[in-house]
Amino acid sequence: MDRVMEGGCGTRRQRWSQEETTQQAEREKWNEDTDVKKAESTEKKVEERGQWGSKAEFLLAIVGTVVGLGNVWRFPYLCYKNGGGAFLVPYLLFVVACGVPLFLLETAVGQYTRQGLVTCWKRLCPLAEGIGYGGLMIQLYNCVCYIIILAWALLYLIFSFSSNTPWASCTNIWNTANCVEVRKQTIAANWTRQTNATSAAVEFWERRVLSISGGIEEVGHVRWELALCLMAVWVTCYFCIWKGVKSTGKAVYFTATFPYLMLLVLLVRGLTLPGAFQGIVFYLYPEPARLADPQVWLEAGAQIFFSYSVGAGGLTVLGSYNTYNNNCYKDCWLCLLNSGTSFVAGFAVFSVLGFMAHELGVPIEKVAESGPGLAFIAYPQATAMMPFPQIWASCFFIMIILLGLDTQFVSAEVVITSVSDLFPALRRVGGRQIFLLLFCVFCFLIGLLMVTEGGMYVFQLVDYYGSNGVCLVSIAIFESLTVGWVFGPENLYDVIEDMAGVRPNALFKFCWRYLTPLVSLGSLIFYFVKYKPLTFNHWYVYPDWAYTLGWLMALSSIVMVPCWGIVKVCTARGTMKQRLSNLCHPDDDLPLTQKHTAEQQPVTSGMEMLAMIIEEPSNNQ
Repeated sequence: MDRVMEGGCGTRRQRWSQEETTQQAEREKWNEDTDVKKAESTEKKVEERGQWGSKAEFLLAIVGTVVGLGNVWRFPYLCYKNGGGAFLVPYLLFVVACGVPLFLLETAVGQYTRQGLVTCWKRLCPLAEGIGYGGLMIQLYNCVCYIIILAWALLYLIFSFSSNTPWASCTNIWNTANCVEVRKQTIAANWTRQTNATSAAVEFWERRVLSISGGIEEVGHVRWELALCLMAVWVTCYFCIWKGVKSTGKAVYFTATFPYLMLLVLLVRGLTLPGAFQGIVFYLYPEPARLADPQVWLEAGAQIFFSYSVGAGGLTVLGSYNTYNNNCYKDCWLCLLNSGTSFVAGFAVFSVLGFMAHELGVPIEKVAESGPGLAFIAYPQATAMMPFPQIWASCFFIMIILLGLDTQFVSAEVVITSVSDLFPALRRVGGRQIFLLLFCVFCFLIGLLMVTEGGMYVFQLVDYYGSNGVCLVSIAIFESLTVGWVFGPENLYDVIEDMAGVRPNALFKFCWRYLTPLVSLGSLIFYFVKYKPLTFNHWYVYPDWAYTLGWLMALSSIVMVPCWGIVKVCTARGTMKQRLSNLCHPDDDLPLTQKHTAEQQPVTSGMEMLAMIIEEPSNNQ
């Protein structure tokens, strides 16, 4: 009887083993078919969405977006103003604590999800989807505002080809009786004694180019020359990105490299001018005592967030067009090119300012400026004092236009890509081009307000509040907290290792969890402690309604994150614990999530096999 039972059990085990083998083979075949279908679906989506034609296109696009106008007109001035060489100490600390970690975070997230600014966070952590909408708002303000600088530069470039540069003389119809031609030391000495005197370059900028009114309340008429320049720049921007990365990838070969040639020309010319060494000493002379000033640390942090293009989503979108196995960890060190360019640009700028101070016989503090004042007053005025001013002025403004153009069309690409990923129907034939055209026309019409007689006040308001450091730092804090405490740094390490085949340095984990959010929060606190309301030219105070509008623009991006999270929690189903668990879980379609799911598939245990064997006789009975 026992032998019969053993024989029956043995037969059942054999039959069960054969059935299990057959089922296993069927499961494997089904998994293979599923993997093939998913791969085909992924390839189809990538083909519809687009992808960089080569690694060089991606790298040049990154160079174009992280190297911009701030490298030329902001970093050199901040370095001079905040302790010279000593300023590099807080600057480099912010590079390590915020710049490089956030650069890797954003490019890795974009490459992993292959989605735009909004849908990438939706797939990675639905609770943090508001990060994408907040960044999108910042990019909208950037698109409207940043391109105005290019319109100004284009108008200056056109005037650079005049036989006599108009910002060098006081014989023009827009000049006043107080105008002084700043060309010689004797004239400069007289100029410094005249309290109401203004230089020809200042009058050209304020009276000819801007025709500036008395305040934001006096909008005045549209400056038709600037409006045509604005239209020309938008047309150029449209055709740079109208076919997505196919056209963007080709445009950056020129727009990202040619400015370096212009910078080299200006650097060599500047270093050969008399007084250049004096300017470089002012630029780099270290003042260690300035490190005790919180304002120095605040401005160093703000410069990193601005110049490294973190927080606004540009890096995420550019990374989303990479191949899955691209080494994003290696690419993240490319951001250091930004700091190198800023440092070298300081030599080109301050050598020319040193020459200008030498020629005028005045301290360099009188000629050193930051922002539009450097690009449209100080530098043109300096070129007017050189032989063949037309050559140096045109080189400078070509560099300004190209530096700004690639940053501008990356901002526009972020908006277009993010909206297209939200609404894939826009990717149909002609859909992207039509939407891009409507977007450019919309931004152009809004921009017309900034090329009116009161447009400079509007421009400064939007620039100062809509896309300022508060917005960028806030988004950066939310990003690092999401990855560091919700998605998990170990998971992002696994993602990068799966894509790039290399595991990042342990310092990145520490930065994402602790250092980046704490340093960013400290910068934010210092900003509010030291906050000063916006003024124009240190004398014009905006009306209260303008400040209210400005802070509404700033909050429009910041509050997106908590508000969107609250909406998602309130509209989800299940208990609070279930809602939070679902909203913090990445999309099941993400590559690494699929791998983890496959690894965790239940395997039939020995006890389950025995139960099936014992259960079979009872079923037969």
